[in-house]
Amino acid sequence: MTDDRVQEVTSPRTAAGLTFALICAASFGASGAMAKGLLAAGWTPAAAVTARIVVGALVLLVPGVVALRGRWHLLRENAGFVVGYGLMVTAVTQFAYFSAIERMQVGVALLIEYIAPVAVVVWLWLRHGMRPGRLTALGGVVAAVGLVLVLDLVSGGADLDPLGVAWATLAMIGCATFFVLSAQADNALPPVVLAAAGLAVGSLGLLGAGAVGLLDMTWTTEPAVYGTTEVAWWIPVLGLGAITCAVSYTSGIMAVRLLGSRLASFVALLEVLFALLFAWLFLGELPIAVQFVGGALIVAGVVLVKLGERSTARG
Repeated sequence: MTDDRVQEVTSPRTAAGLTFALICAASFGASGAMAKGLLAAGWTPAAAVTARIVVGALVLLVPGVVALRGRWHLLRENAGFVVGYGLMVTAVTQFAYFSAIERMQVGVALLIEYIAPVAVVVWLWLRHGMRPGRLTALGGVVAAVGLVLVLDLVSGGADLDPLGVAWATLAMIGCATFFVLSAQADNALPPVVLAAAGLAVGSLGLLGAGAVGLLDMTWTTEPAVYGTTEVAWWIPVLGLGAITCAVSYTSGIMAVRLLGSRLASFVALLEVLFALLFAWLFLGELPIAVQFVGGALIVAGVVLVKLGERSTARG
């Protein structure tokens, strides 16, 4: 597979990939804090994520058409891939994440979601026979211990909703799917086209589910509250769509195609740090001390996983 190559850290390709990965992490990291202001104002998770994806699709519509350059057959030939990408990666993943942060802190939900790099390693092992080495296995154990601490299962001190944990786990599965599918560099669809088409499919899926009553699409024009500050509802909606959706997905796809799913999923862990930063700035949220320790162990575990996989690739 293209994403299994060992990248040289000094190569222009890797430098460009790291730049796109950082842009993706920062923009994705702001989504939870922005969305929570809308949720507190009375928006349901389904309404917030639908508004985010619809705006993102509209923002990328013209750039996507331009990048396609009249090659509409590419969409027809990759219709199944685009539909799967749009429904699972954009619609299900973001709905699950927004449902999680409705019930728990942004940082904790994101730390659970970003067990995804380990899931990517497991998938590559089961699907492609790429068995992880000792260092990779050790990283998985360390990340698992970190998850126990993030959930504060030992002392029971964290106020976590079990359904919120379930939603965050589903978001983790969707996040892993994003890295695996986006890594297909041999796909002829340009990144901005894949992002635009995927968001369009996700929008249609969510709007359809809302129209038949499967999802609660309650929304309001009440101001969104961030700490002690109120802003007009349309400001976070535009921010969610243009910044945390259109920019995030486009830069994320470019990063994964340049770096491969493993390295890109590792760099994407920086989204956790950005999310904690934005949650602190916008909402005044910080995890408790033991959850900070757990988060550090999760990051350390995933670093070990990546180092182990890289050593295997070199061998």
